[in-house]
Amino acid sequence: MINSISGIVSQKSDNAITIEVSGLGIEVFVTHDTVSELAVGHTAFLHTHFIVREDSMALYGFKNLEEKTMFIHFLGVGGVGPKSAMSILSTLSMDNIRRAILSEEPDFFSKVPGIGKKTAQKILIHMQGKVPAMPGESYQKTSDVDDSVIDALINLGYSVVEAQAAVQALPKDTPDTIEEKLRLTLQYFDH
Repeated sequence: MINSISGIVSQKSDNAITIEVSGLGIEVFVTHDTVSELAVGHTAFLHTHFIVREDSMALYGFKNLEEKTMFIHFLGVGGVGPKSAMSILSTLSMDNIRRAILSEEPDFFSKVPGIGKKTAQKILIHMQGKVPAMPGESYQKTSDVDDSVIDALINLGYSVVEAQAAVQALPKDTPDTIEEKLRLTLQYFDH
């Protein structure tokens, strides 16, 4: 088992990097955030998970153990393979993943490309009890209005993470209408 890797980043693509280790270039599949954070020519350290299949071998890298643990949990869900698990980690922040699980909202997961409503429900059921709340965290289900605002922002080209962050940043006294919340979230992006 390859538990971690450290070396110089020699190449980057959309979903992978190549790390040079003792003359070998090792391809490691990573999240989009990790690709953007690592620079070619700089040293990188990643926690890894090695997957061997009948027709392939792949190494997946993570910037922290929480991300790696979440990836492994996702692999335990029927219908979620390594590519889907990485897509979830690339699309949703760790905070939003915890929020979706702890507030029992499968719709967060169904916003991830390639994850349908049935798979989102399976993820939620499988992850119950595996994700502890952080001290001081409490999550409530998002309202239908908030879900509509998030969907509208996604349709306008914002990522799921950006849309959720904008809705979460709204003042508590914001009127609970789609129009008002959408107007304020668009102002959030202008700043």
